[in-house]
Amino acid sequence: MQWDDLKATGLQVQYLKVCEHKLWLHSHQLGFEDEDDKVQQGKVLHDTSYQRQKSKEVLIENLIRIDMMDKHYVGEVKSSSKMEQADKAQLLYYLFVLEQMGIYRKGKIHYPKEKRVDEIELTEEDREAIPKWLAQIQQIIQLDKPPKKKKLRYCTKCAYYSFCWVGEEE
Repeated sequence: MQWDDLKATGLQVQYLKVCEHKLWLHSHQLGFEDEDDKVQQGKVLHDTSYQRQKSKEVLIENLIRIDMMDKHYVGEVKSSSKMEQADKAQLLYYLFVLEQMGIYRKGKIHYPKEKRVDEIELTEEDREAIPKWLAQIQQIIQLDKPPKKKKLRYCTKCAYYSFCWVGEEE
């Protein structure tokens, strides 16, 4: 597959690392984030953090929306590090997309509530893995129905929890 065939949004990359069922639902416009309190709190945190940053909310190729960007870094603001691997994958994908465009940056994931910043760099291993993630996303979203649900430790805090699990036996 060509790079153009493998494009995804940053949220799709994050959801791939969190829950394939959620990825499929979101990719088929079955979104519940707008009504979820935790998602709304995250949006407020995002909007109120790092207000002096000059370049906030950068949309690239109508595909990825970067929270912050300067000459050296691409930054993402997250409300919690509970999904640290998914957060890292999302930022690595942003760095990968930029690199495909000839723009080279390092990344920073900001967790303002935890007063923590993680710095990451795109590695050769990441460059090899990311196209595989994108192919996996395409396979999942092309399914006729969502992948089988898996009960995960963080399901109860997910915006999709009621849709997926209410009425199901524990």
